[in-house]
Amino acid sequence: MPFDRVILGDLVLPEPDLPGGVLHDGYVAIAGERIAAIGQVPAGGTPPPAAETIDHRGRLVLPGLVDGHMHTSSAMGWPGIEGATRSAAAGGVTTCVDMPYDIPRPVTDAAILAEKIGWVERTAHVDVALYGTIAKHAGGDQGIAAAIAGLAEAGVCSFKLSTYEYDPVRFPRIDHPDMLAAFRAIAGTGLMVAIHNEDQELVVRLTEAAKAEGRADPIMHCRTRPPLAETMADLEIFEMALETGAHVHIAHSSVARGFELARLFRGMGARTTGEACIQYLCMTEEDILRLKGFGKCNPPFRTAEEVERMWAALLAGEVAYVSTDHAPWPRERKLGDDIFACGAGLTGLQSFAPLMYTLLAGRGLPPTLMARHCAERPARFHGLWPRKGAIRIGADADLCVLETGRFTFDEASIQDRPELRWSPYHGRVMAARVAATYLRGRPIWDGGTVLAKPGDGQFVPRQSPPGTAPYLGESPR
Repeated sequence: MPFDRVILGDLVLPEPDLPGGVLHDGYVAIAGERIAAIGQVPAGGTPPPAAETIDHRGRLVLPGLVDGHMHTSSAMGWPGIEGATRSAAAGGVTTCVDMPYDIPRPVTDAAILAEKIGWVERTAHVDVALYGTIAKHAGGDQGIAAAIAGLAEAGVCSFKLSTYEYDPVRFPRIDHPDMLAAFRAIAGTGLMVAIHNEDQELVVRLTEAAKAEGRADPIMHCRTRPPLAETMADLEIFEMALETGAHVHIAHSSVARGFELARLFRGMGARTTGEACIQYLCMTEEDILRLKGFGKCNPPFRTAEEVERMWAALLAGEVAYVSTDHAPWPRERKLGDDIFACGAGLTGLQSFAPLMYTLLAGRGLPPTLMARHCAERPARFHGLWPRKGAIRIGADADLCVLETGRFTFDEASIQDRPELRWSPYHGRVMAARVAATYLRGRPIWDGGTVLAKPGDGQFVPRQSPPGTAPYLGESPR
């Protein structure tokens, strides 16, 4: 047989390859782990011969999603990789780009990175690319430069730093002199540096004032982390981007103003971009009143009007890509009446594909935007293109199959550990469900069961040359 497997369905292809983006009655032919042919089965005809043909006709076949921002190991360390990637497989996410802020040690040098890669290779159910970071006070300019060079050489796809401190070791605030030194060193690698963008002094002062007034109710999470806390941090990091030439990226903008600032600095010659997490396209301040700790994330939810401005920025091409910022704290860390005592972070990997499709469909927008913003663009920004991110000949045969209809998302279906089976989207009616997921040509989810085993996932080092310019302000095609 010329092909190992042929997948039939309505293919969501890169739009330059196909006006409109959806090839009805299409097929993807797989040889080994790669896509070998793409075509359309003629009316009354037959697909090309293969050892196995799987019929998903009537369903959408998208590229496997690339979640460009998630945390497998913030709550329980590297053993969290196994459960998070199981959930990813069930959610149509075939590549996770994992943040470096792990327990007990963040990924600050090549030796720690090598240990984490070992855990990925032994336990992951989907493919994983990795961020690197630097330690607080990391040995001056020379120490910072050496750590960054070592991580880049060892295969990290991007770097992550923060203007806000959650923990002095695991998730530190990097001061301005060290951040400047890091930006200069990262600029030399050609890689992107994403920033957790909240102003430390403003958030701390507002939080102290709220506690002094005895206000720890859910809405105070939003009030103590106002939009200004984000945009002040954005201005700092973008000025340093202009100074150093580094590609500086907002890790999660909850306000459209962040994308406007990125565009303004690009006009001055800087390489500045930002991403939107999916919660900022659908959740509002009203939701944290209902969800309480289960709706706490940083930055917090904004107003309904801000959600509309976020959509306008996305449709104008100003959003680099859409991610989840999946950060699965155990259920007990989200309980209690004191919102400041609850862990900050949402589960989102398994709901990513159904929710994104639902949001697009509700606005009359095509699934091609999902393929672009949740697969192609994150793959390009993190240097995983052309291996990841699209249904194209020569790429890994990573596929997400969506069955459209009316489905209610149930947190009990989450494939992670029992204590992590909660979701801010529990009970939400979705317009699609993930009917199947394929990783490098192999089925890893059949709509009800994870078929992948620990270690079926691989570490994916950066593929494209450092410095390759991703989309910067390009309008959707």
